[in-house]
Amino acid sequence: MNDNWLKKLDWLLLPMIGVVVVILGWQLVAGKKTHIPQSSLAETRTALIKDFAKGEDLAKGEAVWNTVKPIVESGDLARLKTLPNGEELLATVTPYFEEKRVGLIPALPNVIETWQSSKPYLMEPFAKRGEMDQGILRFTWYSLILVAKGYFLALLIGTPIGFFLGLSKAFTKTFDPIIQVLRPVSPLAWLPLGLVLFLSAGKNASELGALFTIAICAMWPTVLNTAVGVRAVPQDYLNVAKVLKLSRTKTLFKVLIPATLPYMFTGFRLSLGIAWLVIVAAEMLTGRPGVGGFLWQEYNALIYEHIILCIITIGVVGFILDRLMSVVERRFKTA
Repeated sequence: MNDNWLKKLDWLLLPMIGVVVVILGWQLVAGKKTHIPQSSLAETRTALIKDFAKGEDLAKGEAVWNTVKPIVESGDLARLKTLPNGEELLATVTPYFEEKRVGLIPALPNVIETWQSSKPYLMEPFAKRGEMDQGILRFTWYSLILVAKGYFLALLIGTPIGFFLGLSKAFTKTFDPIIQVLRPVSPLAWLPLGLVLFLSAGKNASELGALFTIAICAMWPTVLNTAVGVRAVPQDYLNVAKVLKLSRTKTLFKVLIPATLPYMFTGFRLSLGIAWLVIVAAEMLTGRPGVGGFLWQEYNALIYEHIILCIITIGVVGFILDRLMSVVERRFKTA
């Protein structure tokens, strides 16, 4: 009974275990802030006792020192804030210490630091404090709108090309070499060309250039998978269409498209993943508001916690898009 219950929940439990393992690994290799005395601990102790005493009896300063000593020796001065008059104690102690990061990868923020720094963007996900200072879901929404436009443009162009490649040997011999040359070109190479092509659009040049880049990079999986699907249609299906004297239009919609649909959806799914990948590069280069633009801004500002936030957001949104496309694909296959 228990085994059956666990098997039903393994789709949830196993990924959660994987997430916990990754977070623990991240925490282990990441750095953390610590404070090292600028002089010996004995000299620091003497100086702090005098500061704590504030010109009064040194016994008072000694008592305060005994309270803060465990925290000071640990190097985690932020814990002083938990004590009475913590802010005052921290201000007194800090000048005697030098801040330093330690760990396997000292510059990498740990889980707690990333959460604390990212909290304003997560707790107010739709806030707009400035053009590049907004909630993470608002940035994501900007990116998704542009992705949707470019993605549908890719499907609109790529699907007919795929059918032409699958149906016509002459068309394949003519254009397949060109497709194979253009397909590996990076979005970082296409974007400058897109900006040049739409230079006359003025303020809209960056958006149109980004749409061009998304469409041309994302359409290739749709083109190739649709072509493979059309070639895989059994000849018997086409013979039946001829016997029934179906027109070309009816043959397309009654025979070819239904038979090719599984292949097409594989292409659509791959194209969506590429479209989401390309938007990040496009926003980084154009400086548009969005997840990619925010990531590039935080990289230039050396705020590594926000870079990690963007990476996680990009990954989670990509996963959700892929799952949604899987659901749509299953609905069409069973329809």
